[in-house]
Amino acid sequence: MVAVDEIVDERLVEDRELLPIAEKVASGERLSFEDGVKLFRTHDILTLGKIADFANRQKNGLLVYFTVNRHINLTNLCVGTCKFCAFRKEKGEEEAYELTVEEAVEKAREAGNVSEIHIVSGLHPEWKYENYLKFIEEIKRAAPQAKIQAFTAEEIDHLCRISGKSAEEVLKELIKAGLDALPGGGAEVFSSRVRDKLCPQKLSAERYLKIHRIAHSYGLRTNASILYGHIETIEERVDHLIRLRELQDETGGFQAFISFAYQPKNTKLGGNFTTGFDDLKMLAAARLLLDNFQHVRAFWITLGEKLAQVSLHFGVDDLDGTVVEETITRSAGAPGSSYMPKERLIKLIKEAGRIPVERDTNYNVLRVY
Repeated sequence: MVAVDEIVDERLVEDRELLPIAEKVASGERLSFEDGVKLFRTHDILTLGKIADFANRQKNGLLVYFTVNRHINLTNLCVGTCKFCAFRKEKGEEEAYELTVEEAVEKAREAGNVSEIHIVSGLHPEWKYENYLKFIEEIKRAAPQAKIQAFTAEEIDHLCRISGKSAEEVLKELIKAGLDALPGGGAEVFSSRVRDKLCPQKLSAERYLKIHRIAHSYGLRTNASILYGHIETIEERVDHLIRLRELQDETGGFQAFISFAYQPKNTKLGGNFTTGFDDLKMLAAARLLLDNFQHVRAFWITLGEKLAQVSLHFGVDDLDGTVVEETITRSAGAPGSSYMPKERLIKLIKEAGRIPVERDTNYNVLRVY
C-alpha cells in the first residue's frame, strides 16, 4: 500500500475532497460514482493531475505509446442526422464524396509502411454490404503489414441493417476479410436523454456495448470513447465511464479509452469549444474511474499538440498516431493539423520527460526510443 503523501503534498491540496480519492487510489480501491462527480467538479487541477499521473505510472511507468497510422474516411455521405456532426453530406451537396475501392487502395499504398490503417466513414445511403467487405479485402491486400482498425459500432449496426445479418455474422465475415480491430467511435454519451436530443436515429448505448461485447468474444480488441462538451451533464459523463468499466470487467476486450472533445463549428448544434481545464479533467477522470483500462489516449487532433503533450502528466499514456488524413473532426473545426510526423510525436513525448514507444494497433511494441 502506498501512502497518500507519495501521491500529493497535503499542504498544497486546495480541494480537500480530493484527499479521500487519493487515499482510495493509493490503496487500490475502486472509485464510486460520487467520486467521479467530484473529479469533474474540482477546480484543483494540479492535485487531480498528480493523482491521475500516479495511477498511470502504476500501470505504464514512463512509457508513452504512439502508432504510425493512416486514416481513410471512405465517404461523407450519410443517412444519419446527428446534430453534433459537421462531416455528413447528402448526395449532390458541395464537398460530398465517396471513394472507390481503387481510390481507397491507392491511399493505403501512398501511406507506405504504416502499421495501422484506420477506417471510419459516413453511413452511405446506397452502398451494399458487399462493398464494405471489398474495401477491407482490397486494402488488406494492398497493405498486408498494417492492422486494419475499421468501422465503429454504429457502422457495424448499419451493416447489420443493410445486409439483414446479425452482428455476429457481420463481424465474423469482416474478420475473414481482414479486419483486425474496432475503433471506439459512436459511443457519444450513453445517456438516453442526450441521445434522444442529439442523435435519436443512432444505435442505443445498449447496442453499442453489445456489439463491442460480441467483438471481444471473437478475439477482436476494441477501443472505447466519449464525445463530451455539448449538452451532457457531469453525472452523465460519469455514468458513461462506469458503464464502460462494467463491460471491461466482463470481457477485458477494450484496449484504450479515447475522449473526443466536441467541435462545434459547422454543426447544427453549435455551442462552444471545450476549455483546457475541461479537457484535462476528462482525461484524468477517465484514468481514475477506468481502473481496468490499460491505456488512456489523448487525441491530439481535437486537443491540439500542446495540450496533448501536457496531458501526459494528467493520466495519459498514448498520443494516438501520425494520422495523415482525418476529416471528420476537422470538418467541425478541430484546431490541429491532420498529420503529425513520427519525429514530432517522439519530440513531444521526450520533452514531457517520458519514453516514446512505437506500437501497433494491439499495443505490440515495435520500437522504444
